[in-house]
Amino acid sequence: MASLTISQVATRVGLRSSALRYYEQIGLIDAAERVSGQRRYDETVFYRLSIVQRAQQAGFTLQEIQELFTGFVEGTPASERWKQLSTKKLEELATQLSQIQFMQSLLCEMMANCHCDTLETCGKGIFHQIGGLSDQGVSNCCSPKRSRTKGLQ
Repeated sequence: MASLTISQVATRVGLRSSALRYYEQIGLIDAAERVSGQRRYDETVFYRLSIVQRAQQAGFTLQEIQELFTGFVEGTPASERWKQLSTKKLEELATQLSQIQFMQSLLCEMMANCHCDTLETCGKGIFHQIGGLSDQGVSNCCSPKRSRTKGLQ
């Protein structure tokens, strides 16, 4: 029997009632039973919300969480759903990590090599280095080595 109000559920899981209504709207939780027009939930709502919260902790978007619930053939085991989505997420994170490492390297290089007095001087140096132009009067500061610029193009 559904006896929990939306505010009771929201308080217990640390969400706003509006988040629960949104989750219901997009299908992350089942539509609540109505009693005198008010949403009433049973205890099983917490199981579904626990999955949503764990998936968010792992970095999944709401769209990816929807896919976890509805993007598979009915009867696909939960373990298989998690494995497939986790594999995709791990690939995405590896790409992001590579981009972060490049940015860290670039920032360290800029801190170590920039001795420019103006941003225009920096810009000129970066422009010439990225473009492969050589100009005796242009500083090499702030620019990644040629092999690193591929990630920026």
